[in-house]
Amino acid sequence: MQDAIFHLKRDGSASIQAELRQQLVAGILGGQIPTGQALPSSRHLAQRLSISRNTVSIVYQGLVDDGYLVSRERRGFFVMEGIRKDIPAVKHDSAVNSAPPENAPEWEALYRIRPSHQRNINRPSDWQRYPYPFIYGQVDKDLFPIVEWRNCSRQSLGRKGVDAWAADSYNNDDPLLIEQIRTRLLPRRGIMADEDEILVTLGAQNALYLIGSLLVGDGDVIGMEDPGYQAARNIFLLKTSKVKPIPLDNDGMVVDGRVQGCRFVYVTPSHHYPTTVTMSLARRRSLLAEASASDFVVIEDDYESETNYLSEPMPALKSIDREDRVIYVGSLSKSLFPGLRLGYLVGPRDLVRELRSLRRLMLHHPPNNNQRTAALFLALGYHDTLINRLHKVYRDRWECMGQALARHLPNTAEIPSFGGTSYWVRGPEGLDAEALACQALDKGVVIEPGNMTFASHTPPRNFLRLAFSSISADKIEPGIEILSRLIRS
Repeated sequence: MQDAIFHLKRDGSASIQAELRQQLVAGILGGQIPTGQALPSSRHLAQRLSISRNTVSIVYQGLVDDGYLVSRERRGFFVMEGIRKDIPAVKHDSAVNSAPPENAPEWEALYRIRPSHQRNINRPSDWQRYPYPFIYGQVDKDLFPIVEWRNCSRQSLGRKGVDAWAADSYNNDDPLLIEQIRTRLLPRRGIMADEDEILVTLGAQNALYLIGSLLVGDGDVIGMEDPGYQAARNIFLLKTSKVKPIPLDNDGMVVDGRVQGCRFVYVTPSHHYPTTVTMSLARRRSLLAEASASDFVVIEDDYESETNYLSEPMPALKSIDREDRVIYVGSLSKSLFPGLRLGYLVGPRDLVRELRSLRRLMLHHPPNNNQRTAALFLALGYHDTLINRLHKVYRDRWECMGQALARHLPNTAEIPSFGGTSYWVRGPEGLDAEALACQALDKGVVIEPGNMTFASHTPPRNFLRLAFSSISADKIEPGIEILSRLIRS
């Protein structure tokens, strides 16, 4: 057998053991490694790949344990007889026919909605390879306590942990995670809730989609901050065409006659998306008073509440709601990592019961193993330690960006009084932030144009958001300086 079929990418996407095992399994199942011929010895393959002989031996033994290989004394390792008998042969047609088959359905006529036609922020999928990633909602992997997370994952994979999450829970959530949300996260926002008033979701967007699917009907008017969270707007537009843009000032979303006639009002009061304005307490009370008078429901997205490192936290709208008019949406994506896709919502128990039943039709429940690992991460105090660490790092980066903007792009941004992880920048009149983003990418700078956050189809084009959650402090000023030169030119 030619051992040239073995090669390692060594790109960091997997361990050497995992990569070698993947190569061997692919060769076995694909037939490139014959059944009757010995595999290369561990010594020979280790020399061929410039890796440890012990690594090869561990991989070989693992494949023996899993039934892919058989070890024959003094002869070596061979593919297990019959391992491929149940795998159908795949015939590859060298001539790929791109034409649709005859009698294919007219898919265009069958689509009831066209989500792909909606406006969304796009960023390079390989943003991590760029030296100056000013993109929002991503994390600096160097800040994440991977050892502690691995410890929690290991505990959840223990005998007791597996017993807790391996079975299908149908529409129930991990009780430990619910308890941690109820006793550890919500009280910090001034919210007291019972277990049956909390629902775990696959992030905040999943929560908003569930709310929209259950409550919003064609013809319902939804008030939204303008500019505002484009994903929420797109979700609501799938349910109704009447999404009303409502402006904001330095106290948050304006509460006046424009909210009258709304059935729902969506707000990000703690840290407005994307301008970073914090809604004042007086404005919050005014919004709740108007909700009572005009009989509408408030959807509160508290998406970045844990990154307030500059001031005393303002109470959540939900905490001062006395009529059960506020549905509260929270997320663990900003403090843990976005790929985890865990969030939660809080509302009246009758509403949560219906949302839980709707979620069951979609996905039963978020993966139990992720819920249990996150619950342990909270219960063991690792989350609190992480938040304290993020506060120190983000404050340093917040100061670096404020100084860099003042030096290179003066008078373009208000300093966020909340903290958070981004600045909202208004460039000079005539600036096209989308064109700037393309030019900046060629210089290694990744930015997000702000036009997508406006409701209008002809929005102002000179706004952009610069985030610092995924860029180190020493890279901030050089990146801002590059942007400044591009804007001036």
